[in-house]
Formats: sequence, structure tokens, C-alpha cells
Amino acid sequence: MFGIQHVTPKAIIVVAMVGFVFLLIGYYLRKILVELKIREAKNLSHNIIKEAEKEAENIKHEATIGAREKSYKIKSDLERESKNKKSEIKNLERRLNLQEDNLLKRQEALENKEKDLQKHQRGISETEERISKKERNLNNLLTEELAKLEKISGMTSDEAKSEIKVQLLQEARQDANTQLKEIEDKTKETANEKSRWIISQAIEKIASDHVSETTISIVDLPGDDMKGRIIGREGRNIRALEQATGIDLIIDDTPEAVILSGFDPIRREVAKMALERLIADGRIHPGRIEEVVNKSKKEMDTKIRELGERAVQEVGIDSIHLEELKLLGRLQYRTSYSQNVLLHSKEVAFICGIMAAELGLDQKLAKRAGLLHDLGKAIDHQTDGTHTQIGADIARRYNEHKIVINAMASHHEDVDPISPISILVAAADALSASRPGARREMLESYVKRLSKLEEIGDSFKGVEKTFAIQAGREVRVIVESGALNDSDSTFLAKDIAKKIEKEMSYPGEIRVTVIRETRAVEYAR
Repeated sequence: MFGIQHVTPKAIIVVAMVGFVFLLIGYYLRKILVELKIREAKNLSHNIIKEAEKEAENIKHEATIGAREKSYKIKSDLERESKNKKSEIKNLERRLNLQEDNLLKRQEALENKEKDLQKHQRGISETEERISKKERNLNNLLTEELAKLEKISGMTSDEAKSEIKVQLLQEARQDANTQLKEIEDKTKETANEKSRWIISQAIEKIASDHVSETTISIVDLPGDDMKGRIIGREGRNIRALEQATGIDLIIDDTPEAVILSGFDPIRREVAKMALERLIADGRIHPGRIEEVVNKSKKEMDTKIRELGERAVQEVGIDSIHLEELKLLGRLQYRTSYSQNVLLHSKEVAFICGIMAAELGLDQKLAKRAGLLHDLGKAIDHQTDGTHTQIGADIARRYNEHKIVINAMASHHEDVDPISPISILVAAADALSASRPGARREMLESYVKRLSKLEEIGDSFKGVEKTFAIQAGREVRVIVESGALNDSDSTFLAKDIAKKIEKEMSYPGEIRVTVIRETRAVEYAR
């Protein structure tokens, strides 16, 4: 067993002193830590204050610089405005001085004019006095001379007046006869000019009536409400059709019908095909119109080739080159003095064949020459030269027989014939053209005039396509938007009008319309 040890008072005192010492040490340590924290806080606050003062100094410095710049700018603006004002004031002063000088000069000029006028008036008064004096003297002299004359002639003044009247009447009759002769000559000349003008007007009216019959096509409509759809909002559909085809669409009071007017029958047929397809489809808007017109043009090319092939089969000749077939088919839409050229060519071929058979010549070669003799007319409005020269060149290009080439070149006696077949072609051509009702001369000159209008428009740089519409009363020119601007388009219209006036003769006036548009096309996929 353990016993309880006895603790002495001395030991208790030692323990108490040790504890007290430790307490003092802890107190001082705590005090030292607190003082360190206070010192650190003071240093931190001092640093913060320094940084704040530094930042405030920077802000103050920047503000001072900004204020200086602003004041400098204001000062510069004020100085510049002051200079401008001073310059304006100087200009005004200079103008006022000039005006003042001008007024002074005008005043001096007016004073000088007034002096001159007064001087002139004095001169007039003096002149009037001299004239009055001279008149009085003349009257006195006349009285004296009259008395002398009466005494010398033995006639009174009344008798002398009667004699003078007789002489004046004779002179007046002579002058009247001379003037009458001049008037008669001038009247004859005017009558000739007037008669020529009347004849030209009569010819124009006859041509107009005939043209309206041969240069229009009529498209039937399912109803009159279709006219509004063809016109479109603000006329955009009809403008797109006219621009794409070069044909004038006439929508009037004619019930359930639209009239297509244009001198080029191929374009008119394309426009008719496109319009009929649009009416059947029902979708009529500019984008669809352009698509259908392009498709109709392709179909027209196919139709032209088929017409050429059919003509070759009907005449019964050997096959010919594809390009010649196309040109032959185009003759279906070409007229010569109102005579359909393809029908005329087939007629000439048949006549040539019959005559060649009677004479014992090559019948097929004669038919071939007769069928192709007017081939140049398919493109004579697009190329320089006569249709005989153009046709012969085409025949050489596609290796036709030399007799065929000669027949094409000589059927209007441009060159000498080298074969009886060439003579037969010329004779058959004359027979076909001279039969009653075969030709009418007005249409040929009319078509050539419209072709010339389009040729003039196409001759200018930047022109994409030219269309003669409204029976030749308007030329519509489509230009490339990238090549010409709006100002250039205005000048182009004037230049085309001047060239038409210079190179052509025509009744009335021709309107030149230049169209320039920019298209942006993109596809959403």
C-alpha cells in the first residue's frame, strides 16, 4: 500500500512562484504579440494611405492633363472659328466693295447715257427743224415746178395725174405678170413636193394595214381574268415577257385574247409558245417566264430543224447538212414581198424538177438547186451582202455541187450561169414570184427597216440585245449592267436616236428605250 506523502509549505511556495513566473511570461508574450499586430496594422494602414495618396495624385495629374487638353482644344476651335469668321467678314467686305464699285460704275454709265440721250434729243430737235425747213422749201419748189411743167406741157395737174395713172397701171400689169409667172413656177414645185408627200403617206397607210395583218399573232385566253395575271403586279409580268422575247404584248378590250406584235416571226412564235404554256401552267411570274421562254426557244430550234427535214422529204432530194436544214427551216418564218420563202423555195424546186425532166437534165440536182436558191435569206439581215452571195458562201462551206452554188449565185444575174440548171432556177424563181397574189412589196421594205433598227442598236458597245417593237415605232435596247452605268445609258439612248435619224428614213418618230438592270442570283440548298 502506498502511503500519502506529506507536502511541505516550501514546496507549495515554489510551485506558486513557478506558476506566477509562467503567468508573467505568458502576459509579456501576449503583450509583445499584440504590439506586433498593432505595428503591422499601422504599417499596413500607412501603406494604404500612401497608395491612396499616390493614386489620388495620379488622378489629379490625369485630370489636370485632360483639362489642359480640353482647354487647348476649345482654344483651337475658338481660334479656328474666329479665323473662319474673320475670313467670311473679309469676303463680305470684298464683295461689298465690289458691289459698291459696280454700283458706282453703273451710276457713271447711267449718267453718261443720260447725257448722251439729252444730246441725242437736242440733235433730233435740230434735225426736225431742218427737215421742216426743207419740206417748206420743197413744197415751194414743187409748186413752182408744177406751174412751169403745166406751162411747158400744156396739161393741167389733173391731166398729168391721169397720164401717170395709165403708165403706172401698165407697169403694175407687167410686174403682176412677172410675179404670176414666179408664183406658178413655185406652185408647180410645191405641188410636186406635196404630191410626193401625199403618195408617201398613202404608201405608209397601206404598209401599216398590211403589217398589222402579217406581224401579229393572237393567243386565246380561258377568261378575261387571265389578262390581269399576264400583266402582273405593276406590269412586271408583261415587262418580263416583252424583255425576254422582244415582242410587244397588246392587251386591250378584245375579249379573251392577247395580241403579240413584232416583225420577227421566229420571236413572235417563241412568245406565243411561251405564253400558251404559261397560261396552261397557271404559274406566271418573272422567274417562271424566263424559264419558259428559254425552253420555248429550244423547242423552236427543234421545230425549225424538223421543218427543214420535212421540206427535204417533200421535194424528194438527198439528205443535206444539219446546218443547212436549220437555215432551210428558218425560211418558214421569213417572207419576201409577203411571200413565204420556204413555200416559195419548195415551189421553185418542183418547177425546176418538172422543167429539168422535160429537158432531160438531172432532176434531183435541179430540185436541190431550186430548194436552196434562197437559203441566204435566212440570215441576210444578220450578215453583210446580198442573199445570193450569202447563200453561195453557205453552199461552198458545206461542199454543195458547183452547179448548185452557181444557181444560188446567179438566179438574180449577179454572176453568169454555167449550166442550164442555173437558168432553170432563175426562170422558176421568176414564175413563182410573178404568179397572181404571190407577192406584196411593202412587207419586204418594212422588215428590212425593222432589221436595220435592231442592227443600229446592236452596233453600240455594251448592248446585249436590241428589239424593234410597236411596228417599228419603238426600239427597246437591253444593256449589260456591268458595262454601262445609268448616265451612260442616257447618253446611249441619245446616240442611238441620232444614228437612226442619220442613217434611216421613216414616217413619224421612233422611241428609243434603254433598259439596264442588275440581277443577283443565289440558290438555297
